[in-house]
Amino acid sequence: MRRSTIALLALLATAACGERPKTDFNGDAALQNIRTQLSYGPRIPGSEGWRRTGDWIVAQMRPLVDTVVEQRWTHVTAKGDTLPLRNILARIRPHEKQRILYVTHWDTRPVADDDPDPAKRTQPVMGANDGASGPAMFIEIARVLKKTPPQFGVDFLFVDGEDYGTFSTDTDVLMGSKYFAEHLPEPDYRPLFGVLWDMIADADQRFPEEANSVQAAPEVVARVWGVAEDLGYEKHFPQEPGDAVIDDHIPLLKKGLRVIDVLDLDYVSPEKNYHHTTMDTIDKVSAKSLQVVGDVAVTLLTGK
Repeated sequence: MRRSTIALLALLATAACGERPKTDFNGDAALQNIRTQLSYGPRIPGSEGWRRTGDWIVAQMRPLVDTVVEQRWTHVTAKGDTLPLRNILARIRPHEKQRILYVTHWDTRPVADDDPDPAKRTQPVMGANDGASGPAMFIEIARVLKKTPPQFGVDFLFVDGEDYGTFSTDTDVLMGSKYFAEHLPEPDYRPLFGVLWDMIADADQRFPEEANSVQAAPEVVARVWGVAEDLGYEKHFPQEPGDAVIDDHIPLLKKGLRVIDVLDLDYVSPEKNYHHTTMDTIDKVSAKSLQVVGDVAVTLLTGK
């Protein structure tokens, strides 16, 4: 009797805080998807972990969507290395003209060049948050939509080669989104709107409105942050200005696609950074954070 009472009180307290799941999205299942990716090791383009993870993403998505299309190409880096690259496009109702595009990257950075320990700066990044969190969420969203199909087309785009090189000089970065922008699925491909989901599972989650998104597609920002507010997640999606970030939405915006960036760049805070370090590991992300962002992402597609 005591245990039941405690459990009921805990459930009521969770509901009062606005943290109960709002959709059929399962944050615990999404967290397990992160664990699976990490079990393959770093996902540096061309590596064994990259190959196994790409195959796993395709295998997970095929039974959940109508079609999976892969874009494969090679890229010669500034240093002269040849990288095999692989975008994965999983499509629901691929012939429907009215579409929504969700984008995330699935590769990981080859060096932890922002690690506080200089001895670790040549080690690869595991990418629990920066690389694994977006694919983990997409697979779980696709599971939800399999049970409740949307009335329009949905594209899940897993881009490769986002995090390989140098952002300050735009060298060997955003390679998958640049390639997709120049090789769209159809010549007249124009989704109603798109959202890039990047670094979304930070245990101390907070998404200010990314500045490039606000400037280029303010109506999409208003839609996403409005849904978050309606769900009671305004503390996670504060309607306040954020930094301008160079990310995979930029090549798509330049192509005329109205794609915004949902990004928690302070991982976990401005004072303590795990981004591009060896500390981007499973203990720094949470099922609760995945639940919040998953509820928002699902509601944008289903309206409920």
